[in-house]
Amino acid sequence: MGDHTSVKFLNLAAIIQEFNVDGQNIVQGFTKKEHYEAHNKPWFGATIGRVANRIKGGVISNLNGREYKLETNNGANALHGGSQGFGRLEFDGPTVVKRDGRTALKYTLLSPDGDQGYPGAVELRVYYVVSEVVEDGIPRSILDIEYEAELVGGDVEETVVNITNHSYFNLSGSPSAAEGTIAKLATRDYLPLDNGIPLGPIEQHPIDTTQPFEFGPNTAFDDCFVIDRDQTDVKIDTRSRPLKLLAEFRHSESGINLQVSSTDPAFQFYTGAFIDVPEADAENPARGPFSGFCIEPSRYVNAINEPEWRHTVVLKKGEKYGSKVQYKGWRD
Repeated sequence: MGDHTSVKFLNLAAIIQEFNVDGQNIVQGFTKKEHYEAHNKPWFGATIGRVANRIKGGVISNLNGREYKLETNNGANALHGGSQGFGRLEFDGPTVVKRDGRTALKYTLLSPDGDQGYPGAVELRVYYVVSEVVEDGIPRSILDIEYEAELVGGDVEETVVNITNHSYFNLSGSPSAAEGTIAKLATRDYLPLDNGIPLGPIEQHPIDTTQPFEFGPNTAFDDCFVIDRDQTDVKIDTRSRPLKLLAEFRHSESGINLQVSSTDPAFQFYTGAFIDVPEADAENPARGPFSGFCIEPSRYVNAINEPEWRHTVVLKKGEKYGSKVQYKGWRD
């Protein structure tokens, strides 16, 4: 690895604290763990689970032959595994391991049966691999993430899992991540939402997001975009699928580029309209709306309660949940 790439992590939520590209940190965060504990309402850099995004009414229907009631921490819905979901918990690690022949940092979390109302004890393993490649003479900084989870113990036969990372990117180095940033998504397909829950069929987004566009206060996004319209062949473990490009961004002044790829069938694109983080100290200034944007690879929103989607999030005993994410950044 060259001098252009460095990444920092925390045990708390296996947080991505820094992702430096050519000497510039492109993720929002804090310099101290205690600031995350006090001020990380937006989930900067956190591993999100047991279920990322929203579950309608905070109710899981027909799992282990019964219904489960969850905390409703986002209006009427359950969000990001609950107020004390994985994004608020301490992981074990890091342990240096070999993963597919590469050196990785491994973080683990054991979530007990009944944690935040979810059935079954689940062990989650997060692997981070940092590397650098040179393409067209330019060093590219790469952070690969792999998620692996399984049911442990004999409490239940099945549970629900949907893991993502909630990094907020800022390619400008300024208070606004929107101004000067050009975005382009791999798809225009999305799930129209009502209070964060899909209304029904996949539609075309009103903006042609497959062409370069700008975002900000007048064009805010908090939408679930669809990479795979057909969910039939999407398994609980997507790691055997090739990485697909989800989105790419470039900032006109900094020259920083970012590509986000994943094996998951969907992603939430959130442009940070509701970021409201107070100043913690001189090194950790206040962060306001549009100071960062998110690409959160995942399964469909509320998949557990939709018959055609639920197989992508139901983890049965003896199986493994899996997915991969890749962030690639460079300065041109």
